[in-house]
Amino acid sequence: MELVWNGKTGEVCNVVLPFQTIENVDEPRAEKPGDASRQMSLFDERGRQLAGWGDNKLILSSLKNGPLREEIEAQGGLKLIYIDPPFDVGADFSMDIEIGGDTFTKKPNILEEIAYRDTWGKGADSFIAMIYERLVLMRDLLAEDGSIYVHCDWRVSGYLRLVLDEVFGKSNYCNEIIWHYSGWNKKLSRSFEKRNDSIFLYSKTLSPTFNSYFKPWESKEAYVKARKQKVRTDDNGREYVLSDAGGGKRIKRYLDKVMDEGVVVDNVWNLDKLNNSATEGIGYPTQKPEALLERIIKASSNEGDLIADFFCGSGTTAAVAEKLGRKWIATDLGKFAIHTTRKRMIGVQRQLKKEGKNYRAFEILNLGKYERQHFIGVNPNLREEEKQKQLAAKEAAFVDLILRAYRAERVENFASFSGKRAGWMVAIGPVNLPITRLFVEEIILECRKRHITRADILGFEFEMGLFPNVLDEARAKGIDITPKYIPADVFDKRAVEKNQVVFHDVAYIEVTPHITPEEKGESATIAVELTDFSVFYSQDSVAHAEETLKKKGSKIVVEKGEIIKISRDKDGIITREQLTRHWTDWIDYWSVDFDFESMREIIRVRNPYTGETEEQWTGDYVFENEWQSFRTKKDRTLELVSTPLECTPGRRKIAVKVVDIFGNDTMTIVEVSV
Repeated sequence: MELVWNGKTGEVCNVVLPFQTIENVDEPRAEKPGDASRQMSLFDERGRQLAGWGDNKLILSSLKNGPLREEIEAQGGLKLIYIDPPFDVGADFSMDIEIGGDTFTKKPNILEEIAYRDTWGKGADSFIAMIYERLVLMRDLLAEDGSIYVHCDWRVSGYLRLVLDEVFGKSNYCNEIIWHYSGWNKKLSRSFEKRNDSIFLYSKTLSPTFNSYFKPWESKEAYVKARKQKVRTDDNGREYVLSDAGGGKRIKRYLDKVMDEGVVVDNVWNLDKLNNSATEGIGYPTQKPEALLERIIKASSNEGDLIADFFCGSGTTAAVAEKLGRKWIATDLGKFAIHTTRKRMIGVQRQLKKEGKNYRAFEILNLGKYERQHFIGVNPNLREEEKQKQLAAKEAAFVDLILRAYRAERVENFASFSGKRAGWMVAIGPVNLPITRLFVEEIILECRKRHITRADILGFEFEMGLFPNVLDEARAKGIDITPKYIPADVFDKRAVEKNQVVFHDVAYIEVTPHITPEEKGESATIAVELTDFSVFYSQDSVAHAEETLKKKGSKIVVEKGEIIKISRDKDGIITREQLTRHWTDWIDYWSVDFDFESMREIIRVRNPYTGETEEQWTGDYVFENEWQSFRTKKDRTLELVSTPLECTPGRRKIAVKVVDIFGNDTMTIVEVSV
């Protein structure tokens, strides 16, 4: 018997892309100079972890087939996977952001839009195709004694059970865990209220790691009531009940011992969902309670084991794993999810340190050099010549789309430029890669060669630390370059046709280093003050909101870096309220690397001829997160001056990273002399 769906294929992704360490978070606060010169492995003596963003199919494939597989195996293998994939067909990756006492809805970015289309574009068929390939990769990543927990609800539970049977085998089915939670009492017209999720538990083999999970009895009375037995007292005054031992025999079960042992948990778990007053709540829409993950992690792993969550969302799995002394891997498609997890894990670090417990460093990694066809859909079954033709055609269509949205005309016979607008040349970066220094340097070179003085660079993402340095270098050569973000709206035909697509300028940071020189036996110190942060985002427009707003309605829009609330009263009178009153309103998080360029970015790649793993320097450096300040749901304050860090005399580069309320990174680098 085989499960069949529209578009089923036996092919599973085997692409291997190198992981690049883009950030190392080592200390909750900068308190002493660290040895940042060493290049760490995935799991060093302090237990570094891996997190990253990108298509998790490519992450899974790269973990399975790439050099990092060796490190995973050296840790005893991957013992536990928990995933909570997007099982809600109505999910749209939007995020609610608090600003000025109001809530603004951030629309999804382009990669999230693509992921949504891949998951639900063809209904159940595309969901099954998406999850099937990833489950196969996860199965192959698991250790022989490993297990996987797959979280879902009534929307896809039927499909998932069949897919899991096919991937793991019916004999490796262990449980359907019913997570029951409370809710409002609603009277429905044709069904009982839905108050549970399903979590399917499968093992890799018939001998998985498993620890029976006990929960304490609430009281002796609760135990006696559940057993429906009479309480007796022995000669020493100890209370007991008689329990059936089989074969007509009965044994004494002393209540004090029973209370210590607790009751074995079955497959129905009554655990409340998170509500608005939950202390662990961080405002993430799909956040799961830590009690749920604690039960899963304790049951199917032991201290020191490696576990993973490939749809990590708010980071609950990683947070609970860290508290329970497990190593962890957490990945997600969305940058906002990774940023949320980063803040949460720093909070865990700080809490463990406060309690006098060990805490681990962790690293944020990214997949390097995505192949463009993964995102623009080249048919892998074509012959190589046909592939190249299709790739060229799709790349040309992509460029035409961007030029049309930017209202620029096509130009030919340029190496770097695709279009021209109002006298400015236009260069377009790839759909799936950040614009790098090399990309900009090639533009500058062609500008000098052809005597071009003005150019726009359009990209979905820009390499960290690229601006403003490279722009200053261009201006010194008489070339005015303006980098602009390509918004996701370019993929909306209606927005393009109505000229509603806005390409906003790249954000920039201003900082002031405060240096205290070495004197009278005191070491020199550096502190960094964040003095300005400018953004130019647009999402919708004031004019469009005013045109479409109904009476007694309101809407929040972003226009040219300002968040504005538009309201229309019952008489049709429109008012505007600017919610962003200060540049700090845009900042969610900022951090400092006091000695940037002290840790090289090393990628590990497998030589296709020898099969051996080689380390290569990318030419870039890892951002060492030595100090950070960020807002949480409970504490919206933000420190604007870092803790002073002791340092040795000499010249150094300081890197400052800001993550805005949309989850976007901006970084600047300043050079100082101590």
